[in-house]
Amino acid sequence: MNTAALTSVFVRLKLSLLRNGLRQSSGRTAVYVVSAVVSILLAALLLLGLILLRGTDHAASLLVLLIAVLAVGWAFMPLFFPGGDETLDPTRLVMLPLRPRPLVVALLVASLVGIGPVFTLCVIVGAAVAVAHGAAGVVLAVLAVPLALTLCLALARAVATANVRLLTSRKGRDLAVLSGLVIAVGAQVVNLGAQRLNSAGGLSALDPAGNVVRWLPPASAIGAVSSASEGAYGRAAVQLLLSAAALAALLYAWQRMLVKLMTAPDGSTLAASGPTRKESSQGLSRLLPEGRTGTVMQRSLRYVWRDPKTKAAWVTSLAVGLILPLLNAIQGSGSIYFACFAAGLLGVQMYNQFGQDTSAFWMVALTISSPRDAYLELRARAFALLVVTLPYATLVTLLTAAVLHDWHALPETLGLSFALLGAMLAVGAVASARFPYSVPQTGNKNVAPGQTGLALISMFGGMFGAAVLCAPVLALTLWLHLSGAASATWVLLPLGAAYGALITWAGLRVAAPRVASRLPEILVAVSRG
Repeated sequence: MNTAALTSVFVRLKLSLLRNGLRQSSGRTAVYVVSAVVSILLAALLLLGLILLRGTDHAASLLVLLIAVLAVGWAFMPLFFPGGDETLDPTRLVMLPLRPRPLVVALLVASLVGIGPVFTLCVIVGAAVAVAHGAAGVVLAVLAVPLALTLCLALARAVATANVRLLTSRKGRDLAVLSGLVIAVGAQVVNLGAQRLNSAGGLSALDPAGNVVRWLPPASAIGAVSSASEGAYGRAAVQLLLSAAALAALLYAWQRMLVKLMTAPDGSTLAASGPTRKESSQGLSRLLPEGRTGTVMQRSLRYVWRDPKTKAAWVTSLAVGLILPLLNAIQGSGSIYFACFAAGLLGVQMYNQFGQDTSAFWMVALTISSPRDAYLELRARAFALLVVTLPYATLVTLLTAAVLHDWHALPETLGLSFALLGAMLAVGAVASARFPYSVPQTGNKNVAPGQTGLALISMFGGMFGAAVLCAPVLALTLWLHLSGAASATWVLLPLGAAYGALITWAGLRVAAPRVASRLPEILVAVSRG
C-alpha cells in the first residue's frame, strides 16, 4: 500500500474511532461537543487577541514564549493522557505489514484530526500574523505555520512512541494521577509570571527569555518570521532551518523507534532466563526496625509508592504544602507560619488509615488480638508517616524562612509544625478507629457510596480536634509575643516537639483499644468498595 492510500486509511480510522467513541453514551457525546465548542471559542478569542498584538513593542518575545509553552504541552500531554488517542499506541499495528516511513506519514497526518490540533493551529496563526510585516515576513509566516504545527504533532508522537511500553503499564497509567497537579502548579507559575510582568511595567521584561527561546524549535519558526519582518534575513533563515532540522530529526528518531518497537520483543514474550531472583533484603527494609514495626512501616510506604490513589493524595499534599508557602513568600505576601501547611496536609494522611487497605484489611485484622497489637500497628503506621513528614516539614520551613529572611521566627514555626503534626497523628488514629470508610480502587471517587457522612465527620471533626489539641502551644506563642518576650520564642521548638510526641502517644493509646474492640465493624466498613 502506497503512502497516500495508507494515509487515507489512517485518517478514516481516526474518524471512525472518534465517531464510535461518541456513540458509546449520550453523556460522552455531550461532553465532547461542549469541550469542542469551548475550545473553538477560546481558540477564536485567542487568535483575535494575538492579532491585536500586531505592532505592539516586544510582542515577539511574548509570542515565542507562548509557542514554546505550547510545544511543552504537546510533549507532556501524551504521558498524562495516553488513553485520549488510541492511535498513539503503535503496538496495535505490529501484526500488520506496514513499512515504517509510510506509517510515520500516515500517523502524522491522522494526528491533525482533533480539537487539539485546531486549537494549536489558531495559536500559531495568531502568533505569525502578529509578528509578520512586509512581504518577507508574510512569506516566512506561510512556511512557519505548518512547520511549527507539524513539529508539535511530531514531538507528541515521538514522545508517546518512546514511552509506549511505560504508558500501557500500571506505572505509566499512574502518571495520569499527576496531571491535575502539573496543571495546578503550572497555573500558579503562570499567575506568578503575570504578576511579575505587571510589576515590571510591560512586555520588555520578557526580552531576556525571549531572546533565548526564539532559537529553540518550534518557537524559532515564529522567531524567523519576526526576524524577516525586521530585515534580518540571515538570522531568519537560520531560525527557520533550525525548526526544519528539528522536525527532520524528530521524524527520523520516531521512525527508528517504530522499527524497534514493532520488531523487538518485549519482556512479556521473552522466557525468563536463569533462576528467579528472590526479593533482596537490602534497601529500605534494612533501614527499618525489625519485627512488626518495620514490617508495617514497609507496607505503609509501599502503599504510598504503589497504590494510585494513595500516591495521588501524598503527591498532592507534598506539592501543595511546598507551593503554598513558597509562592506566597516569593510574592511578598506570605508569612513563615504558612509553612505549617506542610505538616498539616501530610498529617491528614493519618486519617482513615485502614481504608486504604480495603478488603485486604482482614489480613491485618488476623494479627490484632489485643489492644497492644493494635497499638503497635497504629504506632508503626504513624512512624511510616513521620519518616517523610518530619524532614519534609523541616525543609519547607527552612526554605520559607530563607525566602522571607525571617530566621528569627524559624524555631517557633518548627515547634508549631511539630505540635500540629502530633495533633493530626493523634486525632487521625482515633478517627481511623471510630469513623473508618472504604476507598474505592476504581473510578474517581475517594469514598464508597453511602459513606460520605463518615468521611466528612472523620475529616472535619478531626481537623477541629487537631486545632483544639494545638491550642496550648498556639496560646503560648501568642503570649510570648504579646508579653514582649519574643526573644524567648526559641523554647517553642523543643516544647512543640515534645508536646507533639506526647500527644501522638496519647492519641495512639486512646485509639488502640477501640481498634481492637471494633475489628469486625472496621473490616465491614473498609471492605465496601
